[in-house]
Amino acid sequence: MTRGIYITANDKVMEQAIALLNSIRACDTETPVVLIPYDDRYFAVAERLAKAYGVQLYEDLEFIERLSQQLQQIFGEKFFARPNQFRKQACWFGPFDEFLYLDTDIVVFEKIIDNLNYLESYDFLCCDYQHRGGIKNVFTSKILEDNVLKEEELQDLFNGGLWASKKNLFSETDLYEIFRECAAHPEYFDFSQKTSDQPIINYAVLTRVKRRFNIVRRPGRAPGSWAGTASFQREGDRLIDPNSGQPLQYLHWAGIRIEPGCPYWEIWERYRYWNEPKPVRPQTRKKQKSFVERAIAKIKRTF
Repeated sequence: MTRGIYITANDKVMEQAIALLNSIRACDTETPVVLIPYDDRYFAVAERLAKAYGVQLYEDLEFIERLSQQLQQIFGEKFFARPNQFRKQACWFGPFDEFLYLDTDIVVFEKIIDNLNYLESYDFLCCDYQHRGGIKNVFTSKILEDNVLKEEELQDLFNGGLWASKKNLFSETDLYEIFRECAAHPEYFDFSQKTSDQPIINYAVLTRVKRRFNIVRRPGRAPGSWAGTASFQREGDRLIDPNSGQPLQYLHWAGIRIEPGCPYWEIWERYRYWNEPKPVRPQTRKKQKSFVERAIAKIKRTF
């Protein structure tokens, strides 16, 4: 049985991909990683990741293109804001018998592949608290009104940035059938924030995979993972969730632009430059006010 990690990336997210791979290799030098190209602009990132981390390119690129095109055409080519997100569905058909999928806006703090041990008892894994935020960015209330899903099933909502499963759990025919069901009822899904794949993969898993498990429900709970959570406390190169008292397994900047000043920027920057000198960033000088501006400010202070 083979285990491995899939990522999707192109040259535009080179910096994020480097940070992610540095964090993976800091804890795990052996697990194979396969790159699914997000689009045709992937040659630079593929070369860099292959040389530095041994990342392999998904072998059947023609299959990825065919699968992606077929899936988006079911809805119509202009329906989705980011249709290339569906390329990650190639995970079901790649070289690994058991796999973990990771978005590149993530860094991990442990040997993350070990979580696949839960697949001894389950067919699908996730690890987040997406369900606590309600059904926004996944479903609309219509899916409940029409009894497609029940309230208790919506407690298994998950974020599409990290999940794990088994090869061929879905066939190519299964995926096309699922997409046709979704295309027949677009009113069930919340695409308002330009998410594309997350509503569909949630529908697929919640309607067809009974043996699923959210790792945050393990005994003793699990820490959070979203970078929008302000309460995490830094401890060296990792973060602690004070609510659970546990170190984070991973940190995900979902919906947050990774740039100086963003939440936990220092953590991301630490992993981006894990094995190389951090560049000195030029400090922006504060613009000096003109004589007239200083005079006006003085008058305002007087009154």
